[in-house]
Amino acid sequence: MSTLKGKIAVVTGSSSGIGLAIAERFVGEGAFVFITGRKPVELEAARARLGERASAVQGDAAELADLDRLYAAVKASDVARGRVDIVVANVGLNVTSTLADTTPELYDRAFAVNARATFFTVQKALPLLADGGSVVLVGSATHVKGLAGLSTYGASKAAVRSFARTWAAELKDRRIRVNTLSPGAVDTPLLVGGDSVSKEDGDRLRAQYSAWIPLGRIARTVRSPPPRSSSPRTRAATPPAWTWSSTAASPSFDLASADHMVAGDKNDIFNAAVLSFLDRDRSSGAAAAGEAHAES
Repeated sequence: MSTLKGKIAVVTGSSSGIGLAIAERFVGEGAFVFITGRKPVELEAARARLGERASAVQGDAAELADLDRLYAAVKASDVARGRVDIVVANVGLNVTSTLADTTPELYDRAFAVNARATFFTVQKALPLLADGGSVVLVGSATHVKGLAGLSTYGASKAAVRSFARTWAAELKDRRIRVNTLSPGAVDTPLLVGGDSVSKEDGDRLRAQYSAWIPLGRIARTVRSPPPRSSSPRTRAATPPAWTWSSTAASPSFDLASADHMVAGDKNDIFNAAVLSFLDRDRSSGAAAAGEAHAES
């Protein structure tokens, strides 16, 4: 039996990169997934890649009207029938600018996409979100790293981490778990600014990010099959690289092995984190407020 058989998931910003990798794993685990993206051609290619257990809704998660269209599609779906079990708020905008050079427009756009869009993606999902469901927010390791040129981006992702802590407390009576995934540098279109960045500038940014990592290389998303074992408690979804620390107030994940994270397997670790979030504390019905750090 698949881990997510019969579950309905919404993954925003999922036409490429980490979002697409998460959606692909969810489909492999048996879920039906609604994916979103701004670019119709890329979004349709992602939907075709995911197959019949995926539906694509084109739109910008920073636009409230587009979020309304997304959840209207969920309500109208014969599969979902107005129910959502999992929300992954993954949409993001990478902003590289120093304190001196950041314009009000750039600042506002970063917070509009990374913080505001995340907030309203989850808020608008609440009427459809099943009791006992799960919310996963994709943040960034930059919210604790203090890297030059990333103050606006890091602050907007710190807001995401704060959302998770507060929402876990607010939604605990509905047994809805809220967790944050905070990856380090991953070679996706978001990392280098998308189509607006030249190949030369993209290569320069990759080299810059690689220089911040001890092994001198950034992670990449890879296609991988779901684990063979069907039991969420016994499958190898938590590799030796994980260390787990927990307090009653705020349990959290930390990834301990940089070698494993940057050797092309980071996608597997991210997905293991997400699947662990979805399963965590299910037997007790308690809400979880955790975080997976991948500070490669």
